[in-house]
Amino acid sequence: MGDRGGFRGGFGGERGGRGRGRGRGGDRGGGRGRGRGRSDGEKEDWVPVTKLGRLVKAGKIKSLEHIYLFSMPIKEYEIVDFFLGPPGANKLKDEVMKVQPVQKQTRAGQRTRFKAFVLVGDFDGHVGLGVKVGKEVANAIRGAILAAKLGVVPVRRGYWGKKIGLPHTVPNKIHGKCGSVHIRLVPAPRGTGIVAAPTSKKILQYAGIQDCFTSSSGSSATLGNFAKATFNALAVLYGYLTPELWRETKFTKQPFQEFTDDLSASKVIKSRGAADKYS
Repeated sequence: MGDRGGFRGGFGGERGGRGRGRGRGGDRGGGRGRGRGRSDGEKEDWVPVTKLGRLVKAGKIKSLEHIYLFSMPIKEYEIVDFFLGPPGANKLKDEVMKVQPVQKQTRAGQRTRFKAFVLVGDFDGHVGLGVKVGKEVANAIRGAILAAKLGVVPVRRGYWGKKIGLPHTVPNKIHGKCGSVHIRLVPAPRGTGIVAAPTSKKILQYAGIQDCFTSSSGSSATLGNFAKATFNALAVLYGYLTPELWRETKFTKQPFQEFTDDLSASKVIKSRGAADKYS
């Protein structure tokens, strides 16, 4: 009877783990991960699951601009990686602009999660802004990077005055809005630099704009809305039909129609996601 009242839970003991076996430690290979992780050297090859992804991997689509021309939605972030390179390794760079806690009141109390704002861009006419909420900061940032890649848009650039050299500023005055924040982008002479607040300046730099005047109003201290307003202004630049775009349009077939034989000949790719796992 004396042994029955022993110390049963607590700090491990023979099981080699964190009391009551939560960590599954001991000789099972350490702590929490269940051995599913791969080493960095074995990076899994991209298996496209959409028609667009299959055409990109097969080399039928040569650039992101070809996708934008037909307004085709990008559902796989690997498509952006394919053309612009993964963040940090090639042209595409990413930066965490802000991570903030957000709370929801529940019957059990307050539930805190983390909201991440991430900016991606290649400093040459492509920029994306992603927002994601997660229970942990790392998960929120990872999800925001993927959301930013899926939301990459082309940024139109132009000149102030004479058209000498490469485009360096926005082609015309443009306005963007989100919440109470309004921002106006105005073309600037070469050499001016970006005259803007730190948030909008960073977004304009990642978009590849070198000279620009800005004017903002509203609650621009709210970083999320300020960043979204700037991004919205850049996203609609290609919506303006200026005289240099008046040339006759030569219509071509949509990629799905042009390469229909390649798509039909390709093997059917089964998704290996959660839907298959639990079906």
